[in-house]
Amino acid sequence: MSSLRGIIKHLAPSPVVRFVRWRRDVWGDARLRILAEIGHIPSHRVRNALYRRYGLTLPRTSSIHWRAEFYAPERITIGDYTTIGDSAFLDGRSGLTIGDCVNLGSHVTVWTRQHDIDSPDFAEVGASVRIADRAFVGSGAIILPGVTIGEGGVVGAGSVVTRDVPPYMMVAGSPARVIRERSRDLRYRLGYAKRFV
Repeated sequence: MSSLRGIIKHLAPSPVVRFVRWRRDVWGDARLRILAEIGHIPSHRVRNALYRRYGLTLPRTSSIHWRAEFYAPERITIGDYTTIGDSAFLDGRSGLTIGDCVNLGSHVTVWTRQHDIDSPDFAEVGASVRIADRAFVGSGAIILPGVTIGEGGVVGAGSVVTRDVPPYMMVAGSPARVIRERSRDLRYRLGYAKRFV
């Protein structure tokens, strides 16, 4: 039985199978391009409505500024009163959850998948990312797969986060390391949106 599976695995797919795969790949790429173009619409209301149409879970109290790009928006959940800065890149392929009252600065990149450099076939591996309530991620930061940023956690601008950030701790650097603790007395609510951005 296993030898039969091995033979089937190495057989060339039929023209119908190749066409279906090609069509799926083309639509996947076109969808990403459409989402990128939506990011240039100068209206939060219109942009966010279209993002929701493509599967992103985005409450009306939250906003994503312009030029955002996504992988697998249907696997991204954003909480209430959250503000995501311009030119963000959010990868939902392995699952991305962003909590309430979170602020992501401009040019923040969140990855949930990457390549295993030691894999013989350079296999893709991944894990979900979770950014808890009232976290702040500074501009230009990069969050890698499998990371959890705890409640009230802070990531300094330009940092590369490879490990979990404990609640109410500030991390910075590449790779990011704990710098200090943040106040736990946080009462703010976000969700602002600059006009035309």
